[in-house]
Amino acid sequence: MGLVVQKYGGSSVADAEGIKRVAKRIVEAKKNGHQVVVVVSAMGDTTDELIDLAEQVSPMPAGREFDMLLTAGERISMALLAMAIKNLGHEAQSFTGSQAGVITDSVHNKARIIDVTPGRIRTALDEGNIAIVAGFQGVSQDKKDITTLGRGGSDTTAVALAAALDAEVCEIYTDVDGVFTADPRVVKKARKIDWISFEDMLELAASGSKVLLHRCVEYARRYNIPIHVRSSFSGLQGTWVSSEPIEQGDQQVEQAIISGVAHDTSEAKVTVVGVPDKPGEAAGIFRAIADAELNIDMIVQNVSAAATGLTDISFTLPKTDGRKAIDALEKAKSTIGFDSLRYDDQIGKISLVGAGMKTNPGVTAGFFEALSNAGVNIELISTSEIRISVVTRADDVPEAVRAVHTAFGLDSDSDEAVVYGGTGR
Repeated sequence: MGLVVQKYGGSSVADAEGIKRVAKRIVEAKKNGHQVVVVVSAMGDTTDELIDLAEQVSPMPAGREFDMLLTAGERISMALLAMAIKNLGHEAQSFTGSQAGVITDSVHNKARIIDVTPGRIRTALDEGNIAIVAGFQGVSQDKKDITTLGRGGSDTTAVALAAALDAEVCEIYTDVDGVFTADPRVVKKARKIDWISFEDMLELAASGSKVLLHRCVEYARRYNIPIHVRSSFSGLQGTWVSSEPIEQGDQQVEQAIISGVAHDTSEAKVTVVGVPDKPGEAAGIFRAIADAELNIDMIVQNVSAAATGLTDISFTLPKTDGRKAIDALEKAKSTIGFDSLRYDDQIGKISLVGAGMKTNPGVTAGFFEALSNAGVNIELISTSEIRISVVTRADDVPEAVRAVHTAFGLDSDSDEAVVYGGTGR
């Protein structure tokens, strides 16, 4: 039996009973002969409560102190979980991100992992202990300040530790039974996926699926660490995410033509109106966005009007960055020479994902026919080899997702998907 890294989200350790239930599962893995490293998130809504408290004290809290505050949530969880494990007769040691050797850059609130040096974790394992690590946090390489990794940071911590420790698998425990063909809160007949490739999972994550975050999957793909997404509330097999199909019994799981339908209502659309249609104008727009350190998603440029020689350029980005994008473009208006800006945060994105799309004609037509039959109007379109994404009105997203899911035969004939908690993480 090899080394296993397990990660438990906030809904799994939301209260004392949840922590004791998780402790029993961890001890069971230890009894089965595994060395066990556990990464844990803050309890329930602790992080959100700390953010609210900080905003009450200061409308713009300093990044360094904000990170110091937020990491308290995971430290509470790790200590309580270690206590619960010891109460079951097994030795456990808890470690902060910095003690576990998670080294990051110096960007507070959204730091990136540079390296993992898990010397203390290896020592704890060699001594027969279960190692409990606080997720979502690390220490900056230059200033040795505490940092946080941003949304999905605990998942990334778990995969990074699994890679550094050469683990057999990284088990991500959540409040659903695995990765589904759509969000089970929107599509009641969503079907659990037994296996999905890193590439398809990356596209689903980038398109709004919240079970696994994009950079967690990217890290796993880079180091070829299999991920097993499971529920901490049941003993069912979950979803395997890996480079190659896995075998279950005597049967190999085959890759489906369509992996799933993802949606995202957290983005906004910015339209730059009246852009001169000449070389360098688009570069000027997106240089202003890049200088503001903003990431964008979809981009569409209209055909220029012959009479005016002007065009419109639209792009999407997270709503939380909308104000910064507008401010950055307004500052560059005189240089770029556009007429005006439009901002729309009532949009939603629907994406169809599947590697089999490359060799199956008619998928694109079927996708747009399903949306048309549902009366959904399309505003933007973006494609890759294994994904089609469209932007619609936010109010149309639930109906659009259900229509596409049904049109491609993804609906389950069996029991409806179970959401044990409230977040799907």
